[in-house]
Amino acid sequence: MSYFDNIRTFVRVYELGSMSAAARDQRISAAVASSRISQLEDYLSVRLFHRTTRQLNPTEQGNIFYEGACKILESIDEAEAAVNSITQSPRGLLHVAAPLGVGRRLIAPLIPKFKKEYPLIDLRLRLSDRKLDLTAEGLDVAFFLGLPEDSTLRIKKIADCDRVLCASPAYLFERGTPEAAGQLTNGTHDCLNLRYPGAPEFQWPLETADGVQRFAVKGPFESDDGDVLTNWALDGLGITLKPVFEIAEHLASGSLTPVLTDTPPVPVQMALLYTHRRHQDPKTRLFIDWMTPRVQTELKKNLATAAV
Repeated sequence: MSYFDNIRTFVRVYELGSMSAAARDQRISAAVASSRISQLEDYLSVRLFHRTTRQLNPTEQGNIFYEGACKILESIDEAEAAVNSITQSPRGLLHVAAPLGVGRRLIAPLIPKFKKEYPLIDLRLRLSDRKLDLTAEGLDVAFFLGLPEDSTLRIKKIADCDRVLCASPAYLFERGTPEAAGQLTNGTHDCLNLRYPGAPEFQWPLETADGVQRFAVKGPFESDDGDVLTNWALDGLGITLKPVFEIAEHLASGSLTPVLTDTPPVPVQMALLYTHRRHQDPKTRLFIDWMTPRVQTELKKNLATAAV
């Protein structure tokens, strides 16, 4: 067993606080992960973790070794990156994350094209609307809508994405068309909201004559999946706030109708997030530089399709 494999497993166990979580992250069995930690402890002649049936906590020696292990792995990654840069053939595994709507509509269709151009790079795409921790989850780069809370992350802006308030014609026929943004908060209309643990946006920011105002909207339906909200809106269950690129075809067909166009939602920033260390990796830099203009092009196509 490679000593460096053991170190990598140790680092992920330390960061995730779980043997099974680290095993899943590294795509190995929990037994293999445990064996690697045991081998490392035997080699160092120290105990790296206090283990109980319910908890796994690093020892003092484990804390010390973690700091050094991170430096070792960072040096190895930088050395490999330097070699790849010289040979101009980036290779290896790239872990990418994106929100559900962004990933399904924009990123997933582009991944095979990227792979065709760079066959030595393998990609793992993770889609989720929940908040992600790049370091803890072993991600190289993540697409993001909004502004990240972690100020230590590097940001590559892609575009400001227009958003729209919309509902189905059936809903508007039954409930009427809202005439003022205040009707979203007083129970006159049902709003479909994206909510999940740690969600940064529990209010809808709208551009009014008095500047940007946030409205604490009300409604009986919430979900942590943006596509569920779209389907509920199509079914006539309420008004939702969506990026135009996610619902361009529904706006074009008339199955969703824009409302309150005089007080539109504030555009949301789409960006790529990565750590400083990750950006030193040629395959990460390549992916960012390759994806950015292509996603920008797709966003423009969607906006033209929607014709909002």
